[in-house]
Amino acid sequence: MAEDSDLEKTELPSQRRLDQAREKGQVARSRELSTFAVLLAGGATLWFMGASLTQHMVESLRTGLTLDKELAFNTQLIIPRLYDLALDALITFSPLLLAVMLAAAFSPLLLNGWLFSIEALQPQFSRMNPLPGIARMFSMHSLVELSKAIGKSIVVGGVAAWVIWHNKDVVMALSTQSVDASIPQMGHLVGASFMAIVGAMLLIVMIDVPFQLWDHNKKLMMTKEEVRQEAKETEGDPMVKGRIRSLQREAARRRMMSAIPTADVVVTNPTHYAVALKYSDKGMRAPVVVAKGSHLLALRIREIAEENHVPILEAPPLARALHKHTDLGESIPEALYTAVAEVLAYIYKLRLYEKQGGVRPQQPNVLPVPAELDPAAITA
Repeated sequence: MAEDSDLEKTELPSQRRLDQAREKGQVARSRELSTFAVLLAGGATLWFMGASLTQHMVESLRTGLTLDKELAFNTQLIIPRLYDLALDALITFSPLLLAVMLAAAFSPLLLNGWLFSIEALQPQFSRMNPLPGIARMFSMHSLVELSKAIGKSIVVGGVAAWVIWHNKDVVMALSTQSVDASIPQMGHLVGASFMAIVGAMLLIVMIDVPFQLWDHNKKLMMTKEEVRQEAKETEGDPMVKGRIRSLQREAARRRMMSAIPTADVVVTNPTHYAVALKYSDKGMRAPVVVAKGSHLLALRIREIAEENHVPILEAPPLARALHKHTDLGESIPEALYTAVAEVLAYIYKLRLYEKQGGVRPQQPNVLPVPAELDPAAITA
């Protein structure tokens, strides 16, 4: 059962999977959005330029149907005349064509932004296999597309029928007007009606765009095994990383143990914590922690210190504070300067006593350790 759950696509696609799909040209696409943008651009252009376009059409029609005597008896002038009429028609409709071309080119950017993928242009011969093609015809995706087509036909057809019925009197009245008056009015009517029909497409777009985004993410869903595999590829195998961290900790511990013989003193709890300090007036602003540990590691630090004749001082509050608030290789906090200074002063006197004899220095019993730095004092 666990293996089956690992093979089920229950995980959301990762950003890496989405980026890889985008590089292959696999992004959410909404043909309804592109169609709506093209029709909206064309309809808006017809709305604002309908009168002028129809007027230019009338003038072009009149010019084309007007033949003077020279043109009628000289057939060589017909081709240039047709060229001029075609060029004039192209210039007249260029705003409409430009608006439609820009809408067709930039409408996909509304959903996916700029995307250029060479891999998407490569031929896929697997699509020539008729069996998968037949399967796609009866797939859930085809059923959804069929439902969309039926819904689009009902919505757009219903709005178109309403527009025609609503404007039937205006259309009938055009027949009673002169050509010069009816043509511009007809152009404006066509543009307004076209915009009303295009507006019905907005409802379809509002449904199709979220569906395409959801369907795209669903296709890229991942299994738990794929998530683990991707984590290994991007971050490395957890077992290998754990082994590396273990080796790093072991190497750091060996370096720390090798630094204990160079320490000036080891401050202990006495058994729970041990912190080795080193200070030199050449290049050191304050004493530095060269080793620290708790429990078994603290015991090992004490053993190495005893083997190398490093002085050990039992000062539980100071040991707890140093262990809590310092890291290896770091200087001690300023709040502990006074307490550590007393400890180092005692160690220097002890070394002097061991060399020259005399009165043995008295071990400091109460050190000025701020209560806020002692974990035991804070807990209490």
